[in-house]
Amino acid sequence: MNDNWKAFKNNHLKMSPTGSGILNGRTFAVKDVFALKNYCTSAGNPDWLRTHPPGEQNAPVVDQLLEQGAYLKGTTHTDELMYSLNGENFHYGTPINPRHGDRIPGGSSSGSAVAVAAGLVDFALGTDTGGSIRIPSSYCGLFGIRPTHGLVNSKGVIPLAKSFDTVGWMTKDPARLREVGDILIDQEETPGNFDYLFFEKEAWSFVDGETKECLLHAASILQELVTNTNSLYISKEGLAKWAELFRSIQGIEIWKEHGEWIETVKPLFGPGVSERFKWASTLNASELGPLNNIRENIKQSLSGLLQTNGLLVIPTAPGEAPLRQLSIEDMEQYRTRAMQLTCIAGLTGFPQVTVPLIKKNGMPIGLSFIANHSQDMKLLKFIQRVSAILINRNVQFAD
Repeated sequence: MNDNWKAFKNNHLKMSPTGSGILNGRTFAVKDVFALKNYCTSAGNPDWLRTHPPGEQNAPVVDQLLEQGAYLKGTTHTDELMYSLNGENFHYGTPINPRHGDRIPGGSSSGSAVAVAAGLVDFALGTDTGGSIRIPSSYCGLFGIRPTHGLVNSKGVIPLAKSFDTVGWMTKDPARLREVGDILIDQEETPGNFDYLFFEKEAWSFVDGETKECLLHAASILQELVTNTNSLYISKEGLAKWAELFRSIQGIEIWKEHGEWIETVKPLFGPGVSERFKWASTLNASELGPLNNIRENIKQSLSGLLQTNGLLVIPTAPGEAPLRQLSIEDMEQYRTRAMQLTCIAGLTGFPQVTVPLIKKNGMPIGLSFIANHSQDMKLLKFIQRVSAILINRNVQFAD
């Protein structure tokens, strides 16, 4: 398989199906953080690759897909230790965004997004801690899901911050997004419909111009399908405070997870990632308990709002994919804004699906829906239904 898009870390590693099922004939790739038998994963960093043994067995989610008839076509690039939203890897390069070659693909599940967007595979697995499925899906014009935290088996996946880490996937097709969910999510669908759409006012203030016009046009059509819509603020403190809370809890967990390895091996990290690890090393772990208490209050508040029939509707990202090779300062500013959107599902652990729309200039942007915890299959069914309605109403989707 030719990889002109530089999506793959290893496109020679292949696994045939071990069974037959709803994914017969489908192909997939996995982010280079999933354990594969007799294969060394890199986590996007040569020093990690050098200091870790090959997998003793496949991650369970990989076996689940193989058992349902899917073919594994290789491993895909990731940002270093998954600690970035950009998709630019100092060691291994930057996968090429098929939608626009001078734009970043988003990360950290960069190669997975590019492999799907370029049509190299039917779907791809990634991980999402702080936005690493949702952001590249938005930038590359894909459907993507961050499931309810803990719902999909993460055994055999290199962790970043365990209380946030999730296994997610990306597709071009909402039906396929749901098919993969049928396999990886062990959950009966919650009965009933989503009757309420809640538009978070501050989140919508992050987008303007053609981006906002495109997203709101699609959202206005969806308002016709539900009983009630409402615009509100979910954060009294402001989403910047929520993002700061997320970042602090994440940073403490990251250093707890990887600090000893970093201090022992002294790995070489690229710009941006290096500074984030240094910052994480300065955090006070004793603050984790009080920070998590605040986090739990946020979760309970949003759960009370959404209940079993509400959806929070927000832009997935602040806009279209930024240009490649921007300064570290510019990318950090964009990352900061993006995390004010991605932190909502991160702090609560709720499922979020992003839907790909196309602006008049041809650039993809994402519209996101967040449901209450453990309503993943109901949300995936909703996304499949509303996507068909939007297409029938001539809303331009990424193809």
